[in-house]
Amino acid sequence: MFVNAYIEITPFDTIKYEIDKLSGYLRVDRPQRTSSQPPALYGFIPQTYCGARVAALCPGAAKGDGDPLDICVISERPISHSEVIVPARILGGIQLLDKGEADDKIIAVLEGDYVWNQVTDLAALPPILSERIQHYFATYKLVPGAEAQIKVQDVYGVVQATKVVEAAMADYADLLASEAD
Repeated sequence: MFVNAYIEITPFDTIKYEIDKLSGYLRVDRPQRTSSQPPALYGFIPQTYCGARVAALCPGAAKGDGDPLDICVISERPISHSEVIVPARILGGIQLLDKGEADDKIIAVLEGDYVWNQVTDLAALPPILSERIQHYFATYKLVPGAEAQIKVQDVYGVVQATKVVEAAMADYADLLASEAD
């Protein structure tokens, strides 16, 4: 499955940026608390929403996180700019539960990438790369002295990732329909 990814953060960023939903501009969400940097391009899949359908795929989730579906895009060539659309092919994902909300992270490769283009499923990535992505998301919101609010529940391949993306697209369609009423 191919998607477009809007990139908010590059692997060189130590600040968490996020699209401001009211203005449409990229804004500073927070400085990263630790020295950890994203191990891949990080953003979201436009025209997706993590609502009831995404939550139904995540055991223990009371609801989706109410944001577009997150995505990490692996690229052999460094892309140092954010606020770009990147064509990507889905490989799999990480199922996160964040304070009781489904917050999946889809993992993809840059379409046409000369190194990663042959990879078709998350299981085919070098284990250390998958481990780094999991570690980043398990720790990027940690606050010293506080209990972790994020739990990595599962790491899944392209079949489940496709279901999550399709659920997020359907949740987005529902959101638009409810706003039109």
